[in-house]
Amino acid sequence: MTNRGYPLSGIRVLDLSRVLAGPVCTQLLADLGADVVKVERPGTGDDTRQWGPPFLDGNGPSAYYLSANRGKRSLALDLGDAAARGVLDGLLRTADVMVENFLPDALAKFGLSPERLAEINPRLVSCSISGFGRTGPQAGEPGYDLVTQAGAGLMAITGEPDGAPMKVGVAITDVVAGLYAAASVLAGLIGRGRGEPGLAFDLSLVDCTLASLVNVAQSALVTGERPARWGNAHPQIVPYELFATSDGHIVLGVGADRQWRKFCHAVGRGNWATDPRFATNPKRVEHRAELVAILRPLVQSKATREWLDLLAGVDVPHGPVLAVDEVLANDHVAAREMVLPVTDSHGRHYKVLGGAVHWRGEPPRRAAAPPDLGQHTAEVLHDWLGYDATAIEALRRRGAVG
Repeated sequence: MTNRGYPLSGIRVLDLSRVLAGPVCTQLLADLGADVVKVERPGTGDDTRQWGPPFLDGNGPSAYYLSANRGKRSLALDLGDAAARGVLDGLLRTADVMVENFLPDALAKFGLSPERLAEINPRLVSCSISGFGRTGPQAGEPGYDLVTQAGAGLMAITGEPDGAPMKVGVAITDVVAGLYAAASVLAGLIGRGRGEPGLAFDLSLVDCTLASLVNVAQSALVTGERPARWGNAHPQIVPYELFATSDGHIVLGVGADRQWRKFCHAVGRGNWATDPRFATNPKRVEHRAELVAILRPLVQSKATREWLDLLAGVDVPHGPVLAVDEVLANDHVAAREMVLPVTDSHGRHYKVLGGAVHWRGEPPRRAAAPPDLGQHTAEVLHDWLGYDATAIEALRRRGAVG
């Protein structure tokens, strides 16, 4: 399958992953034009197919599954069958990229160690995604987003200062790991294009989450102190938080002193711009409590719409707090084509999220519906391996493929 006009057109990706981190990675590669073949267990498929409700039309695939599998082809392959493992070896020989998130025992069972992969296809770029990585004392332990958010420091810095640790409202550790994995794969393809052998990448949810703590983790290294929870505030920038208006909420993100001065004059408080307690960000951080105490009643004196109109064009980062359904219906989201219509193999029409990567000269945006389990089994076996109908039917009869 070739997607002309896309940067990864002609690249074959064998997706042996399931749930979220791996599928996020391979969905991004599909958005960029790669031919992504999702290998799933016959009969059940990816665990997330049943992670609901909600389900499409009540009995279709789950919204969870739909969120990370658009643009792929599904091959139902029973890797517990010896003939199926022969098919897997053939797929690996013709693939450019392989992404997996098996536990170590399954890797050995299916012959997916980096050493064997290099023997099968020296040019293969492989990416292993796991909870804790393939080395270290916790290697081999299973990892889910909630466990990772707790164990990598993210929950400890999320939530109100006097409240309990709180997880982020989406499985962000999987999403971040998926994006790191996609970047790794692209780096591997660039290296291979220079004549280097295929690289085997080892990514863990914990590593990726810890790396995403950026300034918070670095502050702990600099000071030797445990970072606090700040709720909706920022440890190093003031004012940078949520404020109640007379009818809702807005956020203010004053990240520079010039923005602070513009804000002060816009709200008729020019004296705050020169007040020695507030004139610079370090001073505003030092006098956080005093400044926030006088800002709260000021912001609450006007409605949200009044604040948005007042600050429009003032070069002060600000915005309303929107619900997810409001964002999906936003004119800017529509202009960026971040919601796309699809029609699946059953003729069902629905919408999916679009990819976040745009580029100059991008072909007209489109999305292929996430596949039914095994929808493309025969097609992939013919396209990638040249199997004819007789060979495919023989595999079906023994249950190796679905």
